[in-house]
Amino acid sequence: MRIAVIGTGHVGAALGAGWAAAGHQVIFGVRDPGATDVREVLKSSQNLSAVAVSEAASKADVVALAIPFAAVEEVLRNSAAQIKGKILIDCTNPTTQWPAIDHSAGSGGERVSEWAHGARVVKAFNTTGFENMRNPRFGESNATMFYAGDDSAAKIIVGQLAADLGFDPGGCRAFIAS
Repeated sequence: MRIAVIGTGHVGAALGAGWAAAGHQVIFGVRDPGATDVREVLKSSQNLSAVAVSEAASKADVVALAIPFAAVEEVLRNSAAQIKGKILIDCTNPTTQWPAIDHSAGSGGERVSEWAHGARVVKAFNTTGFENMRNPRFGESNATMFYAGDDSAAKIIVGQLAADLGFDPGGCRAFIAS
């Protein structure tokens, strides 16, 4: 599968490297594909590349948002045509300010769904640290990755992507089938 990961910070790099190791083609969407920090992230796998954000989204089957919440609305506005109809994994949390978000206007996930009009939004990879994304194994068990969305087919794919990283998506499968 071709996955665009928007952002190469801790979360984006962990997700991208994990999916690349699982055999997926990962295209990082970044402001400057030639930046030193981006080149460092790309060294971990031949399955990794970096291009401009809108180009990454246009080349992918699935897009994962791994950027600060404050940047999400603008990124989605500038990539609206490229994400339409695609699975968009919202890995963000509105925690940059306190209070982070006025929930009377909806949660962070609801706002992302509004801003990503036409995308198939699934909230995932926002409930644990990037260290656990790199290695979700705890003794004999794998950590569970919770996810939510209103598109059953999109949730099945996100659940498989969680499993590809080593997470146990089993806690959510009962809800997908209904």
